[in-house]
Amino acid sequence: MNYINIKNNQTIALSAIPESNYESFFDQNLDLMRGHTERHCVNYFGYKVGNNVKLICCIADDLTHEIFISTCLVNKAHSLESMSREMLCFEKFEREIHENFGIPYVDHPWLKPVRYPENRDDLSQTIENYPFYSIESEELHEVGVGPIHAGIIEPGHFRFICNGEQILHLEIQLGYQHRGIEQLFIDKKQLLQRATLAENIAGDTVVGHSTAFAQVWESLCHFEPTQAMQFSRTLALELERIAIHTGDLSAACTDVAYQLGSAVFGRLRTPIVNFMQEWGGNRLSKGLIRPGYSPFPFTPSLAKRLIEILDIFEPEFDEMANKTFSLSSVLSRFERTGVVSNTDALNIGTVGMAARMTNLNRDIRASHPTDYYLQLHHQPILKRHGDVYSRIQIRRLEVKQSIQYIRTLLAGMPNLDVQPKEFKIPQSNAFSISLVEGWRGEICHCAITDPTGDLLHYKIKDPSFHNWLALALSVRNNEISDFPICNKSFNLSYAGHDL
Repeated sequence: MNYINIKNNQTIALSAIPESNYESFFDQNLDLMRGHTERHCVNYFGYKVGNNVKLICCIADDLTHEIFISTCLVNKAHSLESMSREMLCFEKFEREIHENFGIPYVDHPWLKPVRYPENRDDLSQTIENYPFYSIESEELHEVGVGPIHAGIIEPGHFRFICNGEQILHLEIQLGYQHRGIEQLFIDKKQLLQRATLAENIAGDTVVGHSTAFAQVWESLCHFEPTQAMQFSRTLALELERIAIHTGDLSAACTDVAYQLGSAVFGRLRTPIVNFMQEWGGNRLSKGLIRPGYSPFPFTPSLAKRLIEILDIFEPEFDEMANKTFSLSSVLSRFERTGVVSNTDALNIGTVGMAARMTNLNRDIRASHPTDYYLQLHHQPILKRHGDVYSRIQIRRLEVKQSIQYIRTLLAGMPNLDVQPKEFKIPQSNAFSISLVEGWRGEICHCAITDPTGDLLHYKIKDPSFHNWLALALSVRNNEISDFPICNKSFNLSYAGHDL
C-alpha cells in the first residue's frame, strides 16, 4: 500500500507519506477511484524538489471520512501518462501541473493553460493566444463575451459556438488576474499577513477560506481550538451561507426579469451582512477568523441580537420564496434549463451544490466534519434533475437549514474564552490538509513545511476549480439567452480560480 490514510485537519511528517514511482502512483490513484462514487480527488499538485517535481495526490473517501495521501518524484523533462485519459476529474489538476512545471502528458485530452501565472514554466504561452476550440462551418458562428463585462464582476472570457440561438459548445477562459496568492503565502512571514491573504482568496467566501487556513495552521502547530473558537467558525460559515444564497436568489430573479424577487431577496441579504459588521466590524467577515484565537468573541448579547434578526428574516424569506417558486413565469425559466447529468457531474469531479444538484452527495459538513458540525449531524440537501431549478432550490432549502442550525447552536453556546493559548512552532518537514464546506462547496488548503517549520509550499483549491466545466456543459443545447441564468445559478468564483 503506497499511500497513507489521514483525517481532515491532520498533520503528518512528509516522510510518513509513502513514495513510489510514477507508474505505481498512476495505477494506485486510479484504482482508489474506480467503482467508488463516494471517493473523489480533493487536491493534486506538485512542488519543486531540486531539479525534480514531487507530486502529491489527495483522494477523499466520503463514507469512511479518510483521505488517502500518496506521492512520487518525477523528472519534469520526462513524458508521463495522463490520469485524465482514464478519469476526466483529473484533467484540470494535470493541466495546472503541466503549466507550472512543463511536465508533458502524452495523452491528455485537453492540455491547455489554466491560469497563466507569472511563474509558469513556458512564458511564451500568453493569454492573448489561448487556443480556443473552434468548428469550421458556414452554418455556425462564435460569440465572445468578456473578459470585460458590463456588470461589476471579475474578468473572464466565454467563447460560444452557436447554431443560430442554440449553444453547441462553451469554452471558459480565466486567468486574467495573476495575483500569485499561493506564492505570497510563502513570501509573507507574519501569521497575520498570511491570515489576511486567506480572507482575500475569494471575496464572497471570506469565512470559508479563513477557516481553512486557520485549521491548517493550528494543525501544523498541534493547537487544539477552544469550543468558543469552533462555535464562532461554525456559526460564521452558516451565516455566510445564508447571506450569499439569499443574494444569489435575488440575482436569479433579476436574470429572469422578476423584479419583486430581485428587490426583496436583495433587501433580505442586508440584515445578515450587517450583523456580521456588528459582530466583527466588517460586512464580509474580514478580520473575524484568526488562527489560535477569536478577535471578536461571540457574546450572549450578540446571540440575542441574531435571534431577533432571524425572527424577522425567516417569515419574510418564506413569503418571498413561496411566491417566487409558485410563479409559472419564473418556473418556466428555471425548470429543465442548464441541465448537467449525474454521470457528467461524477466524471468531471464536481463538488458542493454543483454535485448535490444531481444527487451526488458531496458535502464536507457530513463527510469530513469538524468543529460543531460533529454535533449538528448535517444531512446534505440533494436534488436530482441537475437544472437551474435544482440549484436554486438547494439555495432556498439550505438557507432554511442554516437558520435551524444557527438556532440550535445559539441554544447551546459555550462559555467565552478567557484568553488565547500560546502557539507552538509549526511542525517541520510536515504535510497538513484542511477541508471546509463553504457555501459554494468544498474548499481545500494544503501546507508543506521546511526543516525550520516555515511554509515551503501552500496549495489552495476553491470549489470553482472543479465546477467551471459543469457550467460549460450545462448550457449545451440551450438558447444563448439562457446563459445568464445558468451562470448565476452556479455563481462560480473568478478570484478563487485565478490564484
